[in-house]
Amino acid sequence: MRTSHVYILTDKNHTVLYVGVTSNLVKRIEQHKTKFYKGFTSRYSCDHLVYYQPFNDIRDAITYEKKLKAGNRANKEKLINGMNPEWRDLFDGLL
Repeated sequence: MRTSHVYILTDKNHTVLYVGVTSNLVKRIEQHKTKFYKGFTSRYSCDHLVYYQPFNDIRDAITYEKKLKAGNRANKEKLINGMNPEWRDLFDGLL
């Protein structure tokens, strides 16, 4: 069984939040950090992983991602503060 993740990225000033879903968290965050894909995260320099949550089923992860994207910033900040109150980049801890 492959674990999927919902994650939140931010920029260095914590002004922009990006919610994503992936079946390979390390690879996906590396892609954000290297700006492999040109799009929202590369445009706004969102490459600091500040929150992630694992799921056993990708369908559950996608449902949760949609819920987070539809929610407001305050709810996202509450999740981040619960897991990572200093808003540190959690990527190095994944390696």
